[in-house]
Amino acid sequence: MTGIMVKFLLWLSPLFILAAGDGRKKIIKSAAAPQAIGPYSQAVEVDGLLYLSGQIALTSGGAMDTSSFELECTRVLLNIDNILAAGGKARSQVCKTTVYLTDLSKYATLNRIYGEYFGTDFPAREVVEVSALPRGAHVEISLVAR
Repeated sequence: MTGIMVKFLLWLSPLFILAAGDGRKKIIKSAAAPQAIGPYSQAVEVDGLLYLSGQIALTSGGAMDTSSFELECTRVLLNIDNILAAGGKARSQVCKTTVYLTDLSKYATLNRIYGEYFGTDFPAREVVEVSALPRGAHVEISLVAR
C-alpha cells in the first residue's frame, strides 16, 4: 500500500465510524421525574447510549426535602429509575455513574444505598466532593446507560 493510499484510508475511517450509527439525538423526558431546572434535558439518547443529566432529590412536582441524606439518595435513584424507563433502559444497562457529594463523610451511607440499588454487576463510578449543589442538595448522580 502506498503512503497516499494509507493517508486516504485514515481520512475515510471517521466516515465509516459515523455511518455505524446515525448520530441523531433523541431527547428523553419523564413526567414522573423532576423537570429540568435549567437549559438542559433530563436525558439524551444517541446511537443506543442514554446520557442522563445529574439528578437531585427533587420530586416530579419540584419539591425538595434535604432533611435526610438517606431520603435524598433514595429520591435521586427513584428519579433515575423513572428517566431510565422513559428511555427504555433498565438499571442493569447502566455503564457509568458520576456521583457528586457535598460531604464525603456520607460516603459509607451512599455506598450502602447505591449497593442496594444496583445489586450486583455495578457500573463504573467516581465520587467527587463539591462545595455546593443546586437547590441545597447534598447528592447528585448522572449516568450513561446502554
